[in-house]
Amino acid sequence: LHVDRQVSGCSDHDGEETYNLDGEELWVADFIKKEGVEPQPPFIDHMTYQDGTYQTAEANQQVCKTNLDVIRTAMKDFKIED
Repeated sequence: LHVDRQVSGCSDHDGEETYNLDGEELWVADFIKKEGVEPQPPFIDHMTYQDGTYQTAEANQQVCKTNLDVIRTAMKDFKIED
């Protein structure tokens, strides 16, 4: 059994998108260089993600930031009870 995870998150100024298998990063979106990075060591059989993975990561970031704005608007008048 393996644990396969995708981590996606954003803030106003930053974002992250990674794919992991059993705790090891297989693919990371580098939003500064505008490309996907596969940080796998040379002694393993290299796994490659298909074309368009980076573009999907960019689209996910736009959705995340839109959702962040919607949540902020919805929670603007929400009173926190002590």
